[in-house]
Amino acid sequence: MYDDASPLEPCAVCDKPSRDRVHRGCQERMAEALRELPQLYRQLGDALTPGRRGGDGRTTTRTAPLPCSLDTLDLRARGGIEGVVGGWARDLCEREHWDIPDYQSVQAIVDWACRVLAANLTIICDEHPAVRELADELRQVSGQARRIITGEKPPIRIPVACAGCGHILRVSLDMDGIRCGRCQAQYGHAEMLNLTPTRRAAA
Repeated sequence: MYDDASPLEPCAVCDKPSRDRVHRGCQERMAEALRELPQLYRQLGDALTPGRRGGDGRTTTRTAPLPCSLDTLDLRARGGIEGVVGGWARDLCEREHWDIPDYQSVQAIVDWACRVLAANLTIICDEHPAVRELADELRQVSGQARRIITGEKPPIRIPVACAGCGHILRVSLDMDGIRCGRCQAQYGHAEMLNLTPTRRAAA
């Protein structure tokens, strides 16, 4: 139980005040992405086989198959979902001096990496210096996979001006926060949405 007098510090992921290094909401979103990604990877495999549902419910295909989505191929290939979770899992294992299994299939690497990251998520949130980058990459890759599977359109990004230097930033409601690439000012979710909108195109 926390002492009410415990100081609040900015969350390492979203900059909201938190008594933990990463507050529970951000940690749970990371855990949810790690639970979903192995299944999302499998579901993306279905998207690689073009087909249509006929009126009787049976799947039919055209004489000339529809081309596969390049985004789907990228996420299913080495360096896609595997590159994100596999890279972070290997980084964790190297930091902790743990053995790294020599899996050959992309699916096996995705399954293993998500298990390792999920099992050690508390340690990662408490200690890893790049936890913000991990959270961002998990959100991006899981969101991209989910949109391909459901057909959902990407969130609309609104151009706003950085309060520190005026640089144009693109923000959306699903973002936990954003860092200005020019002056490195960091904005949490609420601060980000309070930045001044601009009609200028982002650079």
